[in-house]
Amino acid sequence: MRAALFIPCYVDQINPEVGVSVVRVLRKLGVEVIYPEGQTCCGQPAFNSGFFEEARTIGRRFLDVFEGERFDYIVCPSGSCTTMVSHYYPFVFENQALPDDRERAEALGHRVREFSDFVVNVLGVKDLGASHAGRAVFHTGCHQRRELGVLNEPRDLLHNVSGLELLEWENEELCCGFGGMFSVKMPDVSTAMADEKIAALKKSGADTIISCDSSCLMHLGGRLRRTGHDTRVLHLAQILDSDGR
Repeated sequence: MRAALFIPCYVDQINPEVGVSVVRVLRKLGVEVIYPEGQTCCGQPAFNSGFFEEARTIGRRFLDVFEGERFDYIVCPSGSCTTMVSHYYPFVFENQALPDDRERAEALGHRVREFSDFVVNVLGVKDLGASHAGRAVFHTGCHQRRELGVLNEPRDLLHNVSGLELLEWENEELCCGFGGMFSVKMPDVSTAMADEKIAALKKSGADTIISCDSSCLMHLGGRLRRTGHDTRVLHLAQILDSDGR
C-alpha cells in the first residue's frame, strides 16, 4: 500500500507534529508514505469566502502536484480539507473553461481519505497497541460529521488505546465555533460557541480533548488558554502514536 500525504495548512504551519505522528502510524501499519513537496493549500479558505476563481487556481495546482505521483490513496489528517477535495472540487470545477478539470477532480477525489477512515476502513485496523493515560472527550469536526459521515472510526481507535478513558459529553454534536472565515467575520458568535463547548468539557471531567481536525483544536485550545484551563489538546494521530511515555 502506497499513500500520498496531504497536509492541511494548519498542520503545516502550526502543528507539524501531527503530520509526523501520521507518518509514524502509517509506517507502523506497513504503508509506504510519500509527501508531494509541491503541495500548498487546497483552496478551501478562498472557496468559503466566495473567491471561486482563486479556489480553482489553487485547486488546479493541487491536481497537478498529486497527479504527478504514484499512490493508492491520498491520506489527510483533517475532515475539513478531505471534504474540500473529495466533495467540493467537482463543484468548483463545474462548467469551467477547462472541461477536463471536473473529471480530474472526481478521479482524484475518490482516492482521498481522512486519516481515521483510512486506518479503519481501508487498512482494517482498530487497535494499534497505543498507550496514553488520561480521561478524554472526542470532538467530531462539522465536515467529518456532516459531509464524510466518519463518526465511529475515531472512537473505535480510541477505545483500544490502553490507559485512555473515553468519556461522553454534552452536546458533542455542536460546532466548536471555528468554521474558518466564520471565526474572523463573526468573532463574538465564534467565541460564544467555543465557550459552550468548553463548559461541556469542564462538566465531563476530561483532562484531554481529542479531534481529527487541527483547526478545531487550535480554536478550542486558544480559548482554553485564554480562560485559564490546562486541558490537553491533541490530534487523534498523536494519541495513536503514543506509547504512554
